[in-house]
Amino acid sequence: MDLLRHLRLFVTVAEELHFSRAADRLGMAQPPLSQAVRRLERELGAELFDRSRRRIRLTAAGALLWDEARELLAREDRLRMLARRAGDGGLGTLRAGVPPDTAAAVLTALLAACAERAPGLGVDLREVTTGEQVTLLASGGLDVGLVHRPADTSGLLLGPEVSVDLGVVLPRTSPLARRPEVALGELSGHDLVLFPRAHAPDRYDQILDVCRAAGFLPGRVRHASSSEFLLALVTAGHGVAFDPGPVARKEPRVAWRALTGRPLTQRLSGAWPAGRTAHPAARTFAELAAEVLAGDRAAAPRRTGESGSAAGPPRPWSVVYG
Repeated sequence: MDLLRHLRLFVTVAEELHFSRAADRLGMAQPPLSQAVRRLERELGAELFDRSRRRIRLTAAGALLWDEARELLAREDRLRMLARRAGDGGLGTLRAGVPPDTAAAVLTALLAACAERAPGLGVDLREVTTGEQVTLLASGGLDVGLVHRPADTSGLLLGPEVSVDLGVVLPRTSPLARRPEVALGELSGHDLVLFPRAHAPDRYDQILDVCRAAGFLPGRVRHASSSEFLLALVTAGHGVAFDPGPVARKEPRVAWRALTGRPLTQRLSGAWPAGRTAHPAARTFAELAAEVLAGDRAAAPRRTGESGSAAGPPRPWSVVYG
């Protein structure tokens, strides 16, 4: 017996107190409706309607069931609505990984965009390196991640790729800081400050391959996990580093200069597991992350060089929908 269906039929009859009118509301014939109510009464072991008069009335059991049934059916309707919204990615908690070097302004804007686009969605942001994200996405420890490319993304779906040219961060006293642009090969002899290889192995190797191909063979590769430590090492003269620009340009003790020919780029994509187990909001998060990153770069301030001439507006992020 479909109890919820029979309760809906009962509630309609209880509201009308007339089987014919109730049947019209329900779009069914009266005899099947009467039979359904009788079956419900047998199932519950109680008379629900007093049929001894010309106009039916609820019995004490019927009145009690009417109150309970309306509340139960309202809860069922709400459960169905919540399930539909969750299926659309509008509810639940999304476990999202973001790289440790993600700026606070980007995180704030991303959370605000998620709250606006999917107000019923809770986002559990976790600071996780690309290498760790790939592992967690494969094991089910994360629903979606914002990963540096290239990376081993087999078994994952990818959102729009966002890229930005990298420049070089130099000590303010370096002779190269007087130039508007620096060729990668001109950095030969300098040490290089780079993120630890475990954070994003494929990206780490790619950067060093591009440097070697251009004639830049770092004397030593030093590692920095945070932007603050990276800038501190460059300031102390322990090497040069590569950076998109917004953070380095705010540090007066270093100089950020574009690289001639733009040989290095920072590429980011949202990534989530393929298959039916994927969180329904994963794609939405990846697309919002691309929009926020693109907007953050486009809004970056201009920087004035030592000669007083503007270094030019920052090159905007390019977004590629794959």
